[in-house]
Amino acid sequence: MTPERVNLRIRLRFERGHLLEINEAVVVEENILVPLDYRYHCQDEHSQSTFRYDSTPHFPDLSIFPHHKHIPDNVIPSDKPDIERVVQEAKQRRA
Repeated sequence: MTPERVNLRIRLRFERGHLLEINEAVVVEENILVPLDYRYHCQDEHSQSTFRYDSTPHFPDLSIFPHHKHIPDNVIPSDKPDIERVVQEAKQRRA
């Protein structure tokens, strides 16, 4: 890690037992936060993934590579969501 790089790691456990993990790496360039990499992973109370947004470059055929969203049994193109939107989506998950 350099003085210009920050790694954000947050784990939120919701009342119904599901979990949201927020991981994001950013650098500061000219006093602006610039995202390098991200992973927002939500799982149910049984540790089964319900969704995950990430920028890992493992689906090169997606239209907005490397940005995508994992949903049960599928991977779809998805822009990088803001963290507030991800938290709201996780809050709406039903146990």
